[in-house]
Amino acid sequence: MTDSSESEGPRTDAPSDRVRVRRIPELAAYDRSVIDAILDAAIVGHLGVVGDDGQPFVLPVTVARVGGEVVVHGSVAGRLLRTGAGGAPVCLTVTLIDGVIVARSLFESSMRYRSVVVVGRAREIDDPDQKLAALIALSEHLIPGRPGEVRDTTEVELRQTKVFALSLDEASAKVNNGWSDDPAEDVASSTWAGVVPLAAVAGQPEPAPDLRPGIETPDSVRRLSGG
Repeated sequence: MTDSSESEGPRTDAPSDRVRVRRIPELAAYDRSVIDAILDAAIVGHLGVVGDDGQPFVLPVTVARVGGEVVVHGSVAGRLLRTGAGGAPVCLTVTLIDGVIVARSLFESSMRYRSVVVVGRAREIDDPDQKLAALIALSEHLIPGRPGEVRDTTEVELRQTKVFALSLDEASAKVNNGWSDDPAEDVASSTWAGVVPLAAVAGQPEPAPDLRPGIETPDSVRRLSGG
């Protein structure tokens, strides 16, 4: 995996016009440290590709950053992943919702969020060792420590899985952590304004209905659920 995050200082310009933030550009962030932090906090992204017939599709995918790339995976039978991994242009987006901005008007109401847009051509990972490493990285990102608690991935499973990586060379972030921008006449009104924070919270683990008696909850699952 490549890593192009090293630089002399924070990046303040867009790496390309394709990922330049045009809507409210003051919320843009082009520094790799910001982009990496958002990707590292995300689990799900949305992958956009265009099918052979010209029809665009957007597919929710599990994402994980490995160095200077984002890796995703899916079944070899999946048309969207076949298209993306074949070198077609793709667009990957990730969004983290941190709160609801409750303004004094519907027009000014908004969200606190952190988002990333990555564009480019996907690189299929077909070397078995590299593919397995990417899949382990995805699993570690989703459930840290889980790969060491389960059996090894079989060759058949590896052949049935398609993995590809998308470089972060063309990526930008957009971060809104502010408050409502109400006009003076609304601020002078008696209407409440503020922010309602939002956060994803893990619940208690639910054992599978066919789990054999006496099998304890593993460490990785307990940590994931906050236990």
